[in-house]
Amino acid sequence: MADVAREAGVSHQTVSRVLNHHPNVRADTRARVEEAITRLGYRRNLVARALVTKRSRTLGVVSFDTTLYGPASTIYGIEQAARTAGYFVSIVSLKSIDSDNVRDAIGYLTEQGVDGVVVVAPQRSAWRALDNLPSGMPAVAVEGMHNACVPVVCIDQVQGARLATRHLLDQGHETVWHVTGPTDWLETEGRIAGWRAVLEEAGRPVPEPLAGDWSPRAGYEAGKSLAAMKGVTAIFTANDQMALGVLRALSEKGVRVPDDISVVGFDDIPESEFFSPPLTTVRQDFAAVGRQCIEVLLRQIDMGPATAERLVVPPGFVVRSSTAPAR
Repeated sequence: MADVAREAGVSHQTVSRVLNHHPNVRADTRARVEEAITRLGYRRNLVARALVTKRSRTLGVVSFDTTLYGPASTIYGIEQAARTAGYFVSIVSLKSIDSDNVRDAIGYLTEQGVDGVVVVAPQRSAWRALDNLPSGMPAVAVEGMHNACVPVVCIDQVQGARLATRHLLDQGHETVWHVTGPTDWLETEGRIAGWRAVLEEAGRPVPEPLAGDWSPRAGYEAGKSLAAMKGVTAIFTANDQMALGVLRALSEKGVRVPDDISVVGFDDIPESEFFSPPLTTVRQDFAAVGRQCIEVLLRQIDMGPATAERLVVPPGFVVRSSTAPAR
């Protein structure tokens, strides 16, 4: 910084004000300093800055199985929002999620000096670890429980399932079969609850749900079972990947979609509009989740610990060609 000051013919303090976007710098002086920065290739020493400000400008993220579309998209939304706010992100991705692993990951990030932590914790088994967060550590969770000890940002899974089920009933289907996500996932619970509530409110039969695990293979196996049942005309799958497997199984059994059976997914993955047929699905706004997570976290960093609020992002619904009126 001293080299930049000499090159531009200004004081060290003026260079600092330019770097921090202080408004009280004349335009010609700012331009001269920025030209000197470019000529010298100056880059801030973030370690030195952290020592002065007591902030690393880095946020920690703990997540599980980033090969899945939901967690991966959530992390991307968080990272983009953090970068917009001028923060870097350090990510710890866990192969298996339990209280010990989550606690170790948070401890690792704390040792790295992060200013706050986002925990993408879609499973009940992760929540016990959040009770042991370091005292005073700003934190926010994604897809947490109602009684969480930290602020939570989530998509309304129940409402998304309600939209899917109601759409199928409005098409004249007597009832809706459901292929679930894996047990212990909060999204699974929310989607089952929304599906069941709409059927019960409408006085319709509630079929026994078929267990899945988010994978196309699980959807394929469920689809073979459903194709062999009589009276199945509408299926709601808990994610688009399983819907892909369902579509494949139905096609192999000679069942036409949507002529014979309508299918709805959940997520609106980029490939869903190119399925055969294009998939009707629930859309999740992961960018909005990322923005709200960072906003909540930065408020804690600036103003101290927050109450355990719960911010809910509404889902969307996309109608394509995989659903049609019941015959």
